This record gives sequence, structure tokens and C-alpha cells, in this order.
Amino acid sequence: MSRKLLLLLTILFAPFLAPSVAMADDASYCADLSSLYRRYLSGQGNGQLFPDVTASVAMDECAKGNYTAGIPVLEKKLRDARFTLPKRT
Repeated sequence: MSRKLLLLLTILFAPFLAPSVAMADDASYCADLSSLYRRYLSGQGNGQLFPDVTASVAMDECAKGNYTAGIPVLEKKLRDARFTLPKRT
């Protein structure tokens, strides 16, 4: 009887557990992208007088937990600069 109950509970609650794991992965990935951008591209001295506002906003979105807004922008900025993106876990 307890096996059936455990199976039932696993089936019922599995969908709620998966998004939290995905969000933790997104948080880590977004932090990695932000770190790469800050280290190698912010203030790179390529004639820009002002920091890249788009990248700045994307890093801020990551810090707020809005990974769907921050990740694509940072990925594009890094790819455009010919960086290899970190692996997503």
C-alpha cells in the first residue's frame, strides 16, 4: 500500500519539482554569462563612450531572476564577440 501511495505522490508532485531545478540551472547559466561578459567585454575600450545598456539591462534581469529576458541577450552579445558559450547544465 505504501508503495502505491509513494508512486502516486511522485506522479502528482514531479511537475512541480522540475521547474525549480530548471530555474536553478538558468540562474547558474545566467550568472556564468554575466560573469563572462563583465570580465571580457564590459569596458573593452573599443571606442564606446558609454557602457552597453542592452547588456547591462540583461545582466540586471538575470539578477532579478528574469532569466528568459537576460539569457538570450547575453548569449547574442557573447556570440557576436566570438566567444564560446559555457555549457548549460
